[in-house]
Formats: sequence, C-alpha cells, structure tokens
Amino acid sequence: MTEPTPPKGRYVALALLVVVYALNFLDRQIISILKDPIAEELNLSDTQLGLMGGLAFALLYTTLAVPVAWLADRFSRVWIMTGALALWSGFTALCGLAGNFSQLFLARMGVGVGEAGGVAPAYSLISDYFPPKQRARALAIFAFGIPIGSAAGVLFGGLLAQQVDWRFAFVVVGLIGVLFAPIFRLLVKDPPRGGMDGAVTAEKPMGFLATARLATGKPGFWLLSLGAAFTSMTGYGFMYWLPTFLSRSLEMDLGTRSWFLAALLLIGGMAGMTLGGVLGDRLGQKSRAAYPLIPAVALLICVPLYAVGVNAQAPAVVFVMLLIPQALGLVWMGPVITAVQHLGPGPSRTMMSSLFLLINNLIGIAVGTWFFGFMSDHLRPQYGDDSMKYAFLIGLSFYVIAAGLFFAASRRMKADWVE
Repeated sequence: MTEPTPPKGRYVALALLVVVYALNFLDRQIISILKDPIAEELNLSDTQLGLMGGLAFALLYTTLAVPVAWLADRFSRVWIMTGALALWSGFTALCGLAGNFSQLFLARMGVGVGEAGGVAPAYSLISDYFPPKQRARALAIFAFGIPIGSAAGVLFGGLLAQQVDWRFAFVVVGLIGVLFAPIFRLLVKDPPRGGMDGAVTAEKPMGFLATARLATGKPGFWLLSLGAAFTSMTGYGFMYWLPTFLSRSLEMDLGTRSWFLAALLLIGGMAGMTLGGVLGDRLGQKSRAAYPLIPAVALLICVPLYAVGVNAQAPAVVFVMLLIPQALGLVWMGPVITAVQHLGPGPSRTMMSSLFLLINNLIGIAVGTWFFGFMSDHLRPQYGDDSMKYAFLIGLSFYVIAAGLFFAASRRMKADWVE
C-alpha cells in the first residue's frame, strides 16, 4: 500500500506551531519568576501564590478544552488557535493591571480560557501533517515550545521586572502574542483530516460522549493520562516554585535566578524532548509497550538526582544535579502523547487529546502548584526558609507513582492500540 503524501509546508507549519506553544508557556510560566515581587506588593502567602499559578489558570483551561476540541473536530483548527492565542495574550497583558489578589486571579483565569484552545487542535494538526512513523518526533519537536517558552518567560520576565517592574513584564509579553496571532493565521493551513492514515477526509468526527465511551473501554488511556498527571504535579510544581527555592535557600537575586532558570529550562527541556522523541520513534516501532516504558524508567532515575540537587549548597552543583532530571522528567511527552493519539481512530483524536489534557492539567497544574505552596506554608514554622526544599522532597513521591502507572500502561498498549 502506498503511503499518503504529506501536506506541503508541514515543516513551516510545525515551526509556527512551536512558536505558538512557546508563547503559550511564556505567558503561563512568566508568573513563576514574577510571583515573589507580586507577593511582596500584594502581600500574598505561598498557598495563595499556588492557587494563582495553578487553580486560577487550570480551572477553565481544563474544562473548556473539551468543548474547544469538539469545535476543532468540526471547524478550522487554525482559526481556533489564532483566536485562542490573541485571547490568552490579551489577558496576560491585563495581569499587569491587577491591583489585588482577586483581580490577578481573574486575569489568570482569562489566560486559561484562551490557552484552552492552544494545544489539542495543535496535536490534531500535527497528526494530519506527519505520517505515523514520524509523529513521535514531530510531537517532540512541537513540545520544544515548552522549554523555549518557559525559558523566555523566566528570563525576560525576570529581567524586565528587575529593570522596570512586574506589571511592565506582563504587558510586554502579552502584546507579543497579540501581534503574532494574525501572522500565524496567514501562514498555516488546515490539512485534510486523517490524510496521513489513509482515512476519508469527510469521516464524521466523534462527539464527547462517544469518545468518552471509547476511552472508558481502554484502560491504557486512563493509565497514560494519570501517569502524565502525576508527572506534571511534580514537574509543574518544581518549575513554578524553583525560583522561590533559589531565593530563600540559596539567596539568589532576581536577575541571577532568571538566567539560572532559563538555562535549566532551555537546555534540560530541549534535551529531554529530543531524547523522548528519538526513543519513542525507534523503540515504539519495535514494541508499542516502549512508549510508556521510556518515561517510567526516566522518572525513576529522576528521583535520587532531584533529591541530591535540592540538598546541595553550591549553585553550580545545584544546576548540574537539577539539569539531568529536568531533561529526564520531560522525556514522557513525545512517547505518551503519540500513544494517546493511537488509542482511537482519526475522528476521535482531538477529543481524545482533550480528555487526556483535561486529566493531566486539572491534576498536574491545579493540584501540583497548590500542593507545593500549601506544604511550604505548613512546613515553614519548622523549617523556615528551607520549607520549600522539604516540600520538593515530599513531591518526588508523585514521580514514583507516575512510573508505576506508566509500567502498568505498557501492559495495555498491544490490546488498546489503533493503527
């Protein structure tokens, strides 16, 4: 059977999708480096900061992802992403105008509303731009937007806040996304749905209930989704609270923290995404079980390295010992997302991705960032400025749970996989 011809301009489209994903995480992560000056001006506790970085963003981000996915299966995915980009960027700029916790919380909810339309349609577009044997790598390249955007957010956010103030930083990065939205719309086209799988382009997309019923009969989907969620609890929590840890335990100033975190996020993130994509493409073709086994092994290696890193005193040692698990902690994305894309037929992909993201983000972002802030407040009377370090050590248990879930998922891949 002749393999379908990939759509023209797929690499340009992938590059622009990476830029959008980078802006997604820039606007999402900038608050992590700005939260200390925000807390000082608005007099906020760690628990409040955790809610602002987690629940405020994740509540509508996750719940709206499902209806957005329904729309993306029926209407232009590119138009949906364009509107979403302009919306979340505009609310990011509005964060700079907030005068109290409630106003900032609402603005962050607005960012979540916009970003609900930024990921699931992109997964679907990539699956229709690239054939199955190239998808893990393409999705891993798309995921480069995470370290690029996160690094840009902490670097430029921190430096702008140091030179001017945190409000100015929010406004500047928000306006960048608003200006890029029409460029994205003009340069990216919607490819035929299911074209890379030899499917009929007019095949009717599956609705939410049909997709939910499909997912219910696939234990592998739930194991992958919960494994990703527990991974994200530690991953998002660490990245959101690491600036606070560096400030309190190592006494780094804002500018130094910005460079430290940007390097850690960019180098570690790019390495982890690349490794995950390459391993997923190579090993996954030999055995479907490899897709969840790769992150399971990587996460177990992360645990002792993170423990050593947060207990070190010299900044250089901390950087090196956190860099390796930062990379390994992101290996899961390419293989796991590829596996999720193959747990249902083409018409279900966007909705299946949306369900996966709902579970992952509602637990990972909303609970993860709040958990570390809550634990820090709870432990502070006993451990003082080192309370965040001990919150980190407790949070490593989520990586162990995630590894167990991925191991279990590997046993379901053969039965649940759809070619």
